[in-house]
Amino acid sequence: MTVIATDDRPAQGWSEVFTHVQALAAGRGVRLCAVVVLVPYAQLMAQAARQWQRLHPQGFAPRFETTRNWAVRFAAPAPHASEYTGERARDAITARALLERAGLGEQREMLAALVLEMAAQLAGAVAAVAPGQRAQWGEAARALLPAGGDGAALRFEAAAARVALEWVLASRHASDVLFAPQARQAARLLVVLGGLQPDPLAQALLAHWGEDGWSAGLHLPPAADAPCIALHAVDDGEAEAQRAAACVLAHLAAARAPVALAATDRALTRRVSALLHAAGVSVQDETGWALSTTRASAQLMALLRACAWDAPADEVLDWLKHCPGADAPSLHALERWLRRQGERLWSAGAADLAASSARHPLEAALAAQCEQWRARLQAARPLAAWLAALRQLLQDCGAWDALEADPAGERVLAELRLPPGLGDELHSVDGAGRRLSLAEFTRWAGEVLESARFRPEYPDGAPVVVLPLAQLLARPFAALVVPGCDEKRLQAAPEPPGPWTAAQREGLGLPTREALAQAQRAAWQYALGLPHVELVWRTGDGRSEPLLASPLVQALRLLGGAAQGQDACVPRAVAAAPVARPRADGRALPLQRLSASAYADLRHCPYRFFALRQLGLQEDGELDGQVDKRDFGTWLHRLLQHFHEGLAAAAGGPGRAALMDEAAARATRELRLEGGDFLPWASGWPLLREGYLDWLSSYEAAERGAFAHAELRARQPLAGVELIGTLDRVDVIHGAGQPPVHLIIDYKSESATRTRERIGAGGEDIQLAFYAALMPPGHRLRAAYLNVGERGEVRLYEQDGLEQLHQQLLRAIEHDMARIAEGELMQALGEGAVCDWCAARGLCRRDFWND
Repeated sequence: MTVIATDDRPAQGWSEVFTHVQALAAGRGVRLCAVVVLVPYAQLMAQAARQWQRLHPQGFAPRFETTRNWAVRFAAPAPHASEYTGERARDAITARALLERAGLGEQREMLAALVLEMAAQLAGAVAAVAPGQRAQWGEAARALLPAGGDGAALRFEAAAARVALEWVLASRHASDVLFAPQARQAARLLVVLGGLQPDPLAQALLAHWGEDGWSAGLHLPPAADAPCIALHAVDDGEAEAQRAAACVLAHLAAARAPVALAATDRALTRRVSALLHAAGVSVQDETGWALSTTRASAQLMALLRACAWDAPADEVLDWLKHCPGADAPSLHALERWLRRQGERLWSAGAADLAASSARHPLEAALAAQCEQWRARLQAARPLAAWLAALRQLLQDCGAWDALEADPAGERVLAELRLPPGLGDELHSVDGAGRRLSLAEFTRWAGEVLESARFRPEYPDGAPVVVLPLAQLLARPFAALVVPGCDEKRLQAAPEPPGPWTAAQREGLGLPTREALAQAQRAAWQYALGLPHVELVWRTGDGRSEPLLASPLVQALRLLGGAAQGQDACVPRAVAAAPVARPRADGRALPLQRLSASAYADLRHCPYRFFALRQLGLQEDGELDGQVDKRDFGTWLHRLLQHFHEGLAAAAGGPGRAALMDEAAARATRELRLEGGDFLPWASGWPLLREGYLDWLSSYEAAERGAFAHAELRARQPLAGVELIGTLDRVDVIHGAGQPPVHLIIDYKSESATRTRERIGAGGEDIQLAFYAALMPPGHRLRAAYLNVGERGEVRLYEQDGLEQLHQQLLRAIEHDMARIAEGELMQALGEGAVCDWCAARGLCRRDFWND
């Protein structure tokens, strides 16, 4: 196989074009400095200038421009207050003001994003129409838009389309200066070089120049040898990224440079780039990525979310962990306190800390400082005041300097117009005076950062360039690697953007499906003409559904123009290093107190007991905002405690149903579950209440049980330790002529099947027997699980043979504590389902044992 350093055919294509440009300028007597050559995309400006310099090192050269770059060279007037500019910071405010004036104020937030999307698509079509012809074009465009729709969604969509059309028609566009006399005087001859995708504006300018305009196409001359095209099908996304990176490295090792890496999928491309960076290869990414995905953007958005009045504690902690003004020891203590308390809402946790500041001074001080910061972004205000307040808060909390020192952070500040003086242009924007809530300002900031792109600086001459397929045109690449060649990421006919119909696209001059498919095929064919091409795709996407290769790849296969590629990944042998099961001596860490859950850990796995109980390596609780089954169980325990305590004290007071409702409301307040997240659980409350009261009536009639205690904290000494626990409920049952019996009841909100399994497990389930050990000696005892279902199914499951299980448990505890005290090693067992969720699994290294 011939090894080449570059492909010189693009230079031949440039030479042919330049020969025609020289001949045309000479024939019309136009100096080359008065010739403007429009290239399809910005990267070709420098490429064209280099190619001209190579062919004509002396004399004048044409000006190589794109339409956007050329328009910027002319002094454009400042935009009016309500004009469409293409800058999301301005347009997001103006779009909402226009919707207000159109009578769609109630749907403003719902329709703003759609109006902005439609306006961006229509702006390109309107800009391609000469300013003098737009009135006529606008009449035809209005006729294409429906007056409304049959449903609300279609009616609002039609209204958004009309607002967007009138907005862009009433606006001046940056490219309008190219139709003005000053542009015509600056370019005596206009040359338009066509790309792989149509450019309506360039074609309109060509028509405007008339006889002084000329068009030409850039093409890749045929190669002497057939290109080497290799196909790589891999199993999943990670294998795809690794195979693509290996292909790039193989080409570089063979002195084929530069290598083009096609950007077909943003996440996949970034993963390939990361692998190349890890291998020490510089990558120039010409596509960049959304500014919202940068770390700087995430930090700023975390600040805004943390300042919401109902911010979860997790979101406030997330911000504080990135805030230079938060003291690290205080932050660590604050997080531990919040997780121990289980505080979901930050405001509730801050209020509790303020009330207990004497006991938790570090945590309370940081929480108070955080509340002062958050208070600055609570009240509604106009956009200019929001920017000033956010700038001041960033400076006060120490985040401003860090953002300015980071290239991405500097771009974030600039896009949001936060540096002093940069936001003055927003003062005159239509709608800028409207007072925005924090939620609206946060939404505006998110839209601005999502629409902006970030392209970091790269060293010149990077051997790998990330770019779209269409931007391969007329550039000297020795090899091309295209990951993402599956049916989803590389479609033969890409879906046109926007909700427009085919007739509307045709009439408005928007890209049609046929035009996009033709452009895709043109880019594909050009890519396949490069000397070395690697096509990589995955056969599965991490789910059960398989993925097929792109139709473009399948057509290539049918034509027989490609061969099976070889895996360039270099295998590496890793020597196995198994470890022995850990064994620990727990004599030096005796426990003073033993709970039922702690002893269950000892029975499940001695090493688990050593790690979690003796060493105290407990996991921190989660602070997620989602209410789950565990929260429902906590709520149920609390309300039953309040109900039975209230029922015992009522003595002829309100009815039982009213007492249960009052207890439920009190438990909801105490656990701060008033929000909508608890509604799915609270919706079944009537059924649960009636079911529990029916069971209680039948239980009292059958057992003659009387409530004695709820949430009883008990303790009993045994074998040098103190047994501790909290009993959900204790009833006293009075039999005829018999001493009273104490019935220990433990509430369960699990499935009835699980509760039956507990009872049937005998000595394997120690909870009821352990609770019996907590009762004072001499009591006659019974114990049972009370299963309370969410739909009102309530049933008591009593443990048979409690006395025998109780005595067996006491002897077992004495025996086990004595063995630990004697120094018997506590070995990891690694058996059963307990290992699946064990917090100590990483410590015992269960997955690396040698037996």
